[in-house]
Amino acid sequence: MRTKHDEAFKLQVVQECLRGDASLREVARQHCLDPSMVRRWTERYRHHGALGLRRTSRCHSEAFKRTVLERMWRDGLSQRQTQALFDIREEGAIGRWEQQYHSGGLNALAPKRKGRCPMAQKPPSPPPSDPVNDERSRKELLEELAYLRAENAYPKKARCLDPGKADGSARQKAQAIQGLRQGHQLALLLRAARLARSTFYYQVKTLEISDKYAELKVRIQQIYAQHQGRYGYRRITAVLRQAGEAINHKTVQRLMQALGLASLVRRKRYRSYRGAVGRVAPNLLNRQFQAHHFNQKWVTDITEFNVNGRKLYLSPVMDLYNGEIVAYQTGTRPVFSLVRAMLHKAFARLGLSDKPQLHSDQGWHYQHPSYRHLLAERAIAQSMSRKGNCLDNAAMESFFGTLKAEYFHLNRFETIEQLQQGLDHYIHYYNHERIKMKLKGLSPVQYRTQALGAA
Repeated sequence: MRTKHDEAFKLQVVQECLRGDASLREVARQHCLDPSMVRRWTERYRHHGALGLRRTSRCHSEAFKRTVLERMWRDGLSQRQTQALFDIREEGAIGRWEQQYHSGGLNALAPKRKGRCPMAQKPPSPPPSDPVNDERSRKELLEELAYLRAENAYPKKARCLDPGKADGSARQKAQAIQGLRQGHQLALLLRAARLARSTFYYQVKTLEISDKYAELKVRIQQIYAQHQGRYGYRRITAVLRQAGEAINHKTVQRLMQALGLASLVRRKRYRSYRGAVGRVAPNLLNRQFQAHHFNQKWVTDITEFNVNGRKLYLSPVMDLYNGEIVAYQTGTRPVFSLVRAMLHKAFARLGLSDKPQLHSDQGWHYQHPSYRHLLAERAIAQSMSRKGNCLDNAAMESFFGTLKAEYFHLNRFETIEQLQQGLDHYIHYYNHERIKMKLKGLSPVQYRTQALGAA
């Protein structure tokens, strides 16, 4: 491996890197070079062109070193970036200068004399004023460094509080300064923000006045916690309006964003399709998910839960009139008795004249002869989704997604029995308390009760 490289060789390597045919590491490996060395050549070429690749040896002055350190501290540059910017060839020079400054002040940056050390002579007595001047210059440099750090931190804080308006109103400036006071001197922050001290204290006093939305924020947090993060800003707005609060949904959305509150997401469901094991019914529902009265259109399906390697299956029936879970059954195995027990519970909710249409997917339970026989006894029309088309049963899919996002994935369960009890509680909550926007901000049971009262 070569230890010294001429300018032409360096230029060839840099051009190979800039062409982009191969990565920097691949170019370095092809020429048996250290990747960090190739990276330094590339940075020098970008900043200084071919002149940055020439071998030079020069002694840097005290003023130059000070300029380099101030630029690096002010702009938050790394040593490598600063080295390329100022075309400093000596490795580790900037780190050594920084260490010298912190240990000996500005005088420690002065270049040392080369060659043999002169014979020891009695040093002349320094002037009485030199230590004072040295200390004063070091103190001034430290003060200037502190200001540069404050000047660098202020616009970042201002942009975080109000993106795109770093040079905003006096209120915004005071808010940014207040957030930086623990790490910087107030006088330096005021100087960086170009804000008078009296104006700052006036704005701070104004900020300390209670927020007009303080009580509303507390109520939003209470509603969000009551429903365990299941409500977004639309449902929370509906709850507030039901309580007599005249509030715009955009205000609630903005306050929830400020509080860091958001509703949760959904996950996949269990699929029970095994192929054709019986007769398949036509798609009578045909995605017509609106019903004009209850017990007119029902939908059903099966979903799966996994708790510590054990599985629990849920088979519910939903009324499309108000989205209410009419009946449900849970079991540790997806056998037909699970669906049969669910049907018996659902049929008990029907009147003598009620003959709903019952829609499902093409799962083997719903192709089973016993299932079709139970429906025929009650003169209930059977409907099935098309093969492999989950959108035909979207209403039931939506409930499973809501159930798992709002309850199952938010809690930890040690046993199947614990999950079963929790499902009983959640389905009761879903029917009686959880509001739906398409039901005019009412829960399914409230909507059904209101419809019966109006009739």
